[in-house]
Amino acid sequence: MRVLVVEDDDNLRTALDVSLRGAGFAVDAVADLPVADEALFVNAYDCVVFDRMLPAGDSLGYVQYRRQSGWLVPVLFLTARDSTADRVEGLRLGGDYLVKPFEMAELVARVRSLCRLSPGPQARPAVLRRGDVELDAGTREVRRAGVLLTLAPKEFLVLERLMAAGGAPVPRKELIEHAWDRMADPESNVLEVVVRQLRRKLRSAELIETVRGVGYRFAG
Repeated sequence: MRVLVVEDDDNLRTALDVSLRGAGFAVDAVADLPVADEALFVNAYDCVVFDRMLPAGDSLGYVQYRRQSGWLVPVLFLTARDSTADRVEGLRLGGDYLVKPFEMAELVARVRSLCRLSPGPQARPAVLRRGDVELDAGTREVRRAGVLLTLAPKEFLVLERLMAAGGAPVPRKELIEHAWDRMADPESNVLEVVVRQLRRKLRSAELIETVRGVGYRFAG
């Protein structure tokens, strides 16, 4: 799951970035609306976390403008404003509302819940089943033949994307974009390392096939 964070406070932006990455999300973090607008044009996100008041203006107005053009990605507004009217307006725009100061654990839980509502092409069932492998996006648990597997966050995200493809090959670039952020080097071997670890933990090299010149497919 990929998240965009838009926060102008350097310390809070860094804290959000670190916490969400630690929870297994791929994160892009920017400081203002113009940069966020560019990122949203280039990348697909499952959720966007907006500070309410940014140097370029009120992010609520930006989201309202985007909604008029059919943009449906769930959003989470962070703000010191705690009136009922403010909360209702955020909910009306298809988002959630978290009042500062907040606990980072609650923010991570809110973001994870919103990601599952994402209506774009990256949306997928909460539970994926392929053969005897079951992946639960809500609990972030993976089982094979009923046995719980212990996966690292990147391993979970790569497996999730492969299983969601329904047996179709997934391009290498798409897997990297899904599990890492836009700063990841597409020429590095990080994906190959994760696939090797997944094959070992799934106790089968055949479940994840290499599609030469394309990427990988889940053959379960």
